[in-house]
Parts: sequence; structure tokens; C-alpha cells
Amino acid sequence: MVEPAAETETVEEVSPVQAEDLLGLNPEVVKDAIVALDSDDGVAIRKIVSPLHPAEVADLIEMLHGPIRTQLVELLRPTFDPVILTELDETIRDEVAEQLGTETIAKAIAALDSDDALNLISTLEDTKQRRVLHEISYALRSMLEEGLAFPEESAGRLMQREFVAVPSFWNVGEVIDFLRESDDLPDDFYDVFVVDPRHRLIGYVALSHILRTKRPVAIRDIMLAEFVSVPVNMDQEEVAYVFAQQDLTSAPVVDDSERLIGVITIDDIVDVIHQEAEEDIMRLGGVQEDDLYAAVLDTGKSRFAWLFVNLLTAIMASLVIGLFQGTIEQVVMLAVLMPIAASMGGNAGTQTLTVAVRAIAMKELTPANALRVLSKEVLVGTFNGLIFAVIIGVIAWIWSGSAGIGAVMGIAMVITLIIAGLAGAAIPFGLSRTRFDPAIASGVFLTTVTDVVAFLAFLGLGAWLLI
Repeated sequence: MVEPAAETETVEEVSPVQAEDLLGLNPEVVKDAIVALDSDDGVAIRKIVSPLHPAEVADLIEMLHGPIRTQLVELLRPTFDPVILTELDETIRDEVAEQLGTETIAKAIAALDSDDALNLISTLEDTKQRRVLHEISYALRSMLEEGLAFPEESAGRLMQREFVAVPSFWNVGEVIDFLRESDDLPDDFYDVFVVDPRHRLIGYVALSHILRTKRPVAIRDIMLAEFVSVPVNMDQEEVAYVFAQQDLTSAPVVDDSERLIGVITIDDIVDVIHQEAEEDIMRLGGVQEDDLYAAVLDTGKSRFAWLFVNLLTAIMASLVIGLFQGTIEQVVMLAVLMPIAASMGGNAGTQTLTVAVRAIAMKELTPANALRVLSKEVLVGTFNGLIFAVIIGVIAWIWSGSAGIGAVMGIAMVITLIIAGLAGAAIPFGLSRTRFDPAIASGVFLTTVTDVVAFLAFLGLGAWLLI
């Protein structure tokens, strides 16, 4: 690495950043902030907050609640950083936006990058959104209204409209002079895009490449004509997949006419990856993304539907058990061992389901390899089923004193784990082929299948072999 020669003047020593300082808001900061707020010490709270990153300030606001949160926002109002709003959970953001008022939100949107401004205004309620749009300049309002016209979670909503585009007939010197003299460049950018007279993208040049090239060289001679562009209506999850596959740091966004209209950068993609992963995890559990900050009644309502569906599936499993009521009455030990098969089947199915949902999201499970994946899960289920059949069969035999019950338990375990593995992969794949989100519905179907199969196999074998 080439470094400039060291200067002789004394430079003030800067304390190194500790690893723990990068891993979230320090609990001591939260305690100090609460003490300062309790004493209504505005000077102290600003001193505590000023060194924090906007994301950490957002974390602090989220950790507080009720009047103390309102008090903090009010004390920060004179120096409120607009970026804090983009880092807040949507539920808390609505509350803070209502407190700050339309005029403050309008000023915040005007100060943000176009992608952050669009993200902020898109999460506001319709009435609040219209009031804010009325307060901002015509040019900014037009840009935001154009962005709001794109589908939610699309590249059009994600892209930044500030980018650097130059004509192909310029040379490197002209590009450098333009970069030095222009007042409306984006704060951070990695590539300079080359466009034709119709503003269609024909290539790009990395900023580092421009700085290493002599001024007289034509920009068309050093540009890369092979590039990946993102359609404006592409889903953000697919955009993240493209970034991961192509190892991109930024990507141009084009409209239906192939005209360059924006750029997506890697920092936005990191947010998308985090958001999509969080969304899938929450949906697998049947809860909403903002569940942590929602009101008690709202949380209860959102979880009710999922629990009601699970109640129906549990009733189905109970009906299967009811079919063998006489068998259970004659061999009571079956009732004791029955939950083991269902529990093992549920856990095995969930393992496969988790892998399958991730594989579908990453485009790794497709019709081309679905049969191989399903076959593998059947073999894995058979392998684990045989091992656990021996373990639980011996335990059941010793426990009950009956070799027959041990055999029933062992055979049922093999059947349950095979079906659980098969269902764990087949259910999400089948749902994805019918355009349903496998992260939402797979869990309910899987629970039903594993419970019904486990009870049916165990009790059916018990009725057949023991009575």
C-alpha cells in the first residue's frame, strides 16, 4: 500500500474505536439518558446524544416509551437529525413524525437523499403524506410522487435518483473537471455511468479507474460495456439476489425504455437483506415485523388469526386420536408415548422446512433440482428414523415391559421422520410454485401433516399389532 509521506506537525491522537462500541447502544448510555430525562436536563441529554450515530439515537428512542420518549424527541427537536427517522421502526416513526409535525418532517425529507426521503414518506399515513408533500418544493414533490407510483418493495422505491452520468464523447479530463465543479453530485458514489444522447446506459467506469487514467483518454475507451442493470419494477428481494450473485457495489436502474433513471448502492441492499430475513423469520412464527413495538391489542389481534388456524389443525390431530380411543383405553401406555412421535416429527419437519424456505429465497431450490432435494430429505429421514427407532424402541420396551410397544414405537418413528422430511421440503416448494409465500403458510401445513401422520402411524400400528 502506498502512503503519503508523514508530516512533521503534531496530530491530535484519536482514541481507537472499541469493538463493543460498534455492536449496538451501550446500556450505560440508556441509563444516563433516562437519568437526564428524569431531571429534565436538556444540556445533559444533548451531550449524551451528540456522539451517537443516528441509528443509535433511533435505538434509544425505541427503547424508551410513553412520556419519556416524547420528552426526548422534544429536547432533540432543535438539532434533530433527519437520518434518525429513516432508522426508526415504522410504528415508532409514525409516533415521532406526529410529534415533530408536518413542517419539521418536510424539512427532514428535503435534507435527505432521494432514496431515504422516498422511504420515509412512503411509510407515513396517507393524510400525513399529503400534508408533507404540500409543504415541500415542486421539484422534490414531483420526484417523490413519481417514486410512490412504483410498486412497494421494488427497485423504483429503493433506488437513489442522484447519480453521475456523462456522455461517451468526453475524455477523462472533462469527466474529472465535471466532478470537481458540479454542485449537485451525490454525497457518495462508486461508478460513473456513460450514456448516449437518449440517456440510455451504454457502459460505466469505476471512479478509481478514472483517477488512475490520464486526462486525454476518451471515456469510451476505458468504460466497461458489459454491465448488469436492474429493471425499475424488479422486486427488491430479486435485486438483492443479483447483488449477491454478481458481487456488485452499485447497480444502475433503467426504465422500460432502457433509460438510466437511478442507482442502487450496496448500503441499501444490506438493509434489504436484513429486512427480508427478518420478515421471513417473523412470518414463520406467524407474527408481524413490527410486533415488538405494536400496542398490546394490535399484537393480540395480529396473532389471533394464526393461532386460530393452529387450533383447527390441532382439532384435526385430535380427531385422529379419537379414532383410536378404544385402542388407547386397552393399552394406556400408548397415550404416554404418543407425544414423542409427534414431537420428533415436528422438529424434523421444521429443520427441513427452514432449509427449504431459505433455498427457495436464494433460488437454490428450483424445479430442476427439486426431485433430488426431495429424495435427499427422504433418505435423511430414513437414516435418522432408523437410528431413533432403535433408541426409542429400546426405551419404550424397557419402560412398558412390552417388546410389542417398543416395535410399534420404532416403526412409527421411521414413518414419521420420513414423511416429516418429505413434507418439510415439498410443502414450501409447492406453495412457491403456486405464488404463495412459503414463509407464511408452510408452518401450518407442516404441523398438520406431522401431527396427523405421527398419531396415525403410532396408534394405527398399535391397534394392528397389539390388539
